[in-house]
Amino acid sequence: MQRRTTIMINFLLSSQLYNNETFYRAFKKDLRHAKSKVHIESPFITTKRINAMLPTFVKLRERGVHIVVNTRNPYEHDHEYEAQATIAVRAMQEMGIKVLYTVRHHRKLAIVDDEILWEGSLNILSHNDSCEIMRRSKSRELVDQMMKFIGH
Repeated sequence: MQRRTTIMINFLLSSQLYNNETFYRAFKKDLRHAKSKVHIESPFITTKRINAMLPTFVKLRERGVHIVVNTRNPYEHDHEYEAQATIAVRAMQEMGIKVLYTVRHHRKLAIVDDEILWEGSLNILSHNDSCEIMRRSKSRELVDQMMKFIGH
C-alpha cells in the first residue's frame, strides 16, 4: 500500500498546470502525438473554437485516431449557441468523430491514448477569453480512475 501511495503522489507532483494562454499549444502537441484515441469532454462548442480545432482533428482522423467528444445536446443551449453547436457537431460527425450527449454536462477534460489526462475549468471546444486553469497528468492510473469515475 505504501508503494502505491508513493507512486500516486509522484504522479500528482509531476503534473503540470496551464492557463487559458498556455493550454492550447500544449494540448495540440499532445494531440499531434496521439496514436490511437482521444476523448474530449466539453459542455459547450462554439464556431470560433471548433474552427481552430478541426484541422487538428482532420489530421488525427487521417491517421486513424478514434475521437470521442462528450458534450451537451445543442438543444440545451440558447438560440445562438444552439446553432453553433449543431453545426460543429455535424462537422465532427461527418469526419467520423463520435459525439455523445450528456444532460446538464459540465465536465471539462480530455484523455489522450489512455495515458494523458487534462482536467480543469477550461471548455476545450468553446473557450474564448475567460481566465481558466487546466492540469496535465501523464498517468494511466489517473486516466483509469477518471474513466471509471465518469462511467466510461
